[in-house]
Amino acid sequence: MANHKSALKRARQSVTRNARNGINKTKVKNALKKARLSVGEAPEVTNEAFRKAMSALHKASSKGTIHAKNAARRISRLAKLCHQASTGQQS
Repeated sequence: MANHKSALKRARQSVTRNARNGINKTKVKNALKKARLSVGEAPEVTNEAFRKAMSALHKASSKGTIHAKNAARRISRLAKLCHQASTGQQS
């Protein structure tokens, strides 16, 4: 356990940030799951789910929960999946 005043504060901050990051990661995972599951549905539903997932990824990235390049990679892969589903292509 931390003994110094500054170390105690860092421990408190760590707990707070850990909880906040967990919430943000859960939001991202749920948005990505909904977007992937909506791929077989109507294009409007897929686009809306993709837009929400992209927003969740951008927010998590801007808050430092996930790395910016991690967010960009996930958005890119999801966009590719949604585009292939809307055009009927298989890869």
